[in-house]
Amino acid sequence: MMGAEVRGVPKVIGREVFGNLYDCDADVLRDDERLKEIAVEATKVGNMTLLDVKAWKIGEGVSVVAIVLESHVTIHTWPEHNFATVDVYSCGSHTDPKRAFYYIVEQLKAKRFNVREADRSSEF
Repeated sequence: MMGAEVRGVPKVIGREVFGNLYDCDADVLRDDERLKEIAVEATKVGNMTLLDVKAWKIGEGVSVVAIVLESHVTIHTWPEHNFATVDVYSCGSHTDPKRAFYYIVEQLKAKRFNVREADRSSEF
């Protein structure tokens, strides 16, 4: 087609899905081992390659970071407020960060949440 701009596929495909989770199960939010299991399973659900997972108790809450070959999954919790934040960032067309995010929402038993998506891809 003459005159039409043809755009290719980005050199790097990056997608980030993140949000706030409200009215979560406080027992899950303070359980560092359970949260690590949830993060690990989320990487599987999102078809990501897990490299390592760490958790830190911070007051009543927990911060979990799962490093994946494609980027990361993080969960930060405040059980005293039944609140958590989740960030799933992944590069590669083979991954599904949205599916991983919604798995975490389900496991934390959030009664409500907001979700945002960002395109972190390179230019063409």
